[in-house]
Amino acid sequence: MSGLKIKEKTIVVPGEILAAGMDYLPSFGTYREGDNIRAGRLGIAQVEGKVIKLIPVSGRYLPKRGDMIIGKIIDVSMSGWRVEINSPYSAMLMTKEATNEFIDKGANLTRIYNFDDYIVCGITNVSSQKLVDLTMRGPGLRKLRGGRIIEVNTHKVPRIIGKSGSMVGMIKHATGVNIIVGQNGLVWLNSEEPAMEVLAVETIRKIEAEAHIAGLTDRIKEFLEKKTGKKIELGSEQREERKDFERKEFENGNGESQ
Repeated sequence: MSGLKIKEKTIVVPGEILAAGMDYLPSFGTYREGDNIRAGRLGIAQVEGKVIKLIPVSGRYLPKRGDMIIGKIIDVSMSGWRVEINSPYSAMLMTKEATNEFIDKGANLTRIYNFDDYIVCGITNVSSQKLVDLTMRGPGLRKLRGGRIIEVNTHKVPRIIGKSGSMVGMIKHATGVNIIVGQNGLVWLNSEEPAMEVLAVETIRKIEAEAHIAGLTDRIKEFLEKKTGKKIELGSEQREERKDFERKEFENGNGESQ
């Protein structure tokens, strides 16, 4: 019998049949085998019209040009720094992209960025051989001082950030914690109030764990209100994000809303 064989937003395993017949089309993470569409990896099933795709629940970051990420200095050479970016591929920050200031030839580069320093940087190029070039020349790009770094699932980063930064903005407003979310799944948090920093981490972990479940914005809002005692008003971006989710759910016939 043709049709969907799974409910949307359920976790499926490689080889599992997602749909039978020719009414649906396979997309990211899925493939067709005869009349069936099967899962090609572990993921969360998502149906958009007649297209079935998977949202990965695991996997490391794949660098893309234009991404803002958080990296760790792992080596210093005469020409620049090698940076670990939470990816199968390391990256290079050349001296000409390290700062707007002039660097003398033969200068001690560890005075600028040393081993184990964390930096907020941008990706300027990813070659066909997966050689990644970085820059520190841009708004918000800088060396991080103090605070803590946590790692999250890279595929949950969009939900942690929210539309136009709405979700992370709500956490910042409620806790007063400085937060930078790298698109490579590294998050920097810094606060003079340890309890609020712990709450911010707890909130991010909650988003990470529940990103695929309907009602996320309201749950995070209620969670933060209960923990902080503050009343949180949803901004226009958060209301718009919720409306977008509701529309998608209605189009997919789920009847759930966020």
